[in-house]
Amino acid sequence: MSKGLKVIISGGGTGGHIFPAISIANAIKGKRPDAEILFVGAEGRMEMQRVPAAGYEIKGLPICGFDRKNPLRNVKVLFKIWKSQRMAKQIIKAFQPDVAVGVGGYASGPTLNKAAAMGIPCLIQEQNSYAGITNKLLAKKAKKICVAYEGMERFFPSEKIMLTGNPIRQSLLHTNSSKEAALESFGLEPAKKTVLIVGGSLGARTLNESVLGHLKEIAAANMQFIWQTGKYYSAEIRERLLQAGQPDNLKVTDFITDMGAAYQATDLVISRAGAGSISEFCLLGKPVILVPSPNVAEDHQTKNAMALVNREAALMVKDTEAGKKLIPLAIATANDDAKLASLHENILKMALPDSADIIADEVIKLANK
Repeated sequence: MSKGLKVIISGGGTGGHIFPAISIANAIKGKRPDAEILFVGAEGRMEMQRVPAAGYEIKGLPICGFDRKNPLRNVKVLFKIWKSQRMAKQIIKAFQPDVAVGVGGYASGPTLNKAAAMGIPCLIQEQNSYAGITNKLLAKKAKKICVAYEGMERFFPSEKIMLTGNPIRQSLLHTNSSKEAALESFGLEPAKKTVLIVGGSLGARTLNESVLGHLKEIAAANMQFIWQTGKYYSAEIRERLLQAGQPDNLKVTDFITDMGAAYQATDLVISRAGAGSISEFCLLGKPVILVPSPNVAEDHQTKNAMALVNREAALMVKDTEAGKKLIPLAIATANDDAKLASLHENILKMALPDSADIIADEVIKLANK
C-alpha cells in the first residue's frame, strides 16, 4: 500500500486565485482520496474564509504587498515578509508535504520559496495572459508551470510550461437547470433576450455607472437585464434607482448566489476581464463584452481581453469609454443573432476543458518523483 500523498497549496487574495486552487484540491482528492491537503494563505484575505468553507484546512501568513504610495510603510512590509518566510518554513517542516502548488497571490511567494529550498518539488499555476510578479519570481524554482494562454515563454522557461487552462468552479459546468427554469428563477420572461451585467462579488463602479447613465435606453429595449451591483455599491444604487425610477425589465441584486443559473439564463454577459471569469465564458461558450479593470497590476486584464478580441471571441470596451458606449453596444449585440452565434462559436474554440484534472495529474506525478 502506497503512503498517503501530502500537498500544500498556497496563494489567494482574490476569487481568481482561490477558485482554481480549490478546484485543483478537489481534483487531487478525486484521484487520491488518501491525500492530505493543507492550504497556506494571507491573514485577513478572503481565502481564510473560502477555503475552510470548501472543507480544507488553511494556515495564515502575515504577508502583504508593498505600498507604492507610502514607501516608508514598507519597513513594516519587509518585516512581515521575513516573518512569513519563517512561519512558512515551520508549516512545511510540521506538515512534510510531497509537493507544493502555488496559484499566485502574496502567500505563495514565501511558501514556495521555502518549499523549493527544502527540496520539495513545486508547481505553479498562472491564470493570466500576463504573468504576476510572484509567479515570475518563483518560475526558476518550479518544476512545472501550468498556464492558461499561449505565448507564456515571454515570462517562463519554455521547457517547464504546460498549457492547461484555468480550473473553474465545477458547479458552473454541472448545473441541471434548463434555460427556461433559470429565467423563471430570476422572474424573467422566456421569450426575451437577456443580458447579465456582473462586476464581481464587490461590484465594479464603471459598470454600475454605465447602467445608471442609460436607464432610459434599458427601459426602451425589447430585452431584459440581470444586474449584479456588488454589495459595496448596493445601498447607494437602491437610493439612486428610487429617485430615477427602475425599469421593469431590469432585475437588480447585490450578489448572485447561483452563477450557473445566471449564465444559463443569459444570451450576453458584460463583465470585467479577470482570468477566471474568462475561462468560465470560454467553457460555457458565453458571448461577452469585456470591460478590463484599470486597477490591476501591469494592466493584465486588458491583455486577457485582447487574447479573445484578437480571435473575434469577445468584444471589448475600455473602462474610460464604458459610460458612453457599453450599454448601447450591449443592446445592439443582444439584438444581433448572427453576432451572438459568431461570438459563441469563437469563444468555445478557446476553451481548455478538464484543467483541474490535468493539473492534479501533474501534481501527483511530481510527488511520485
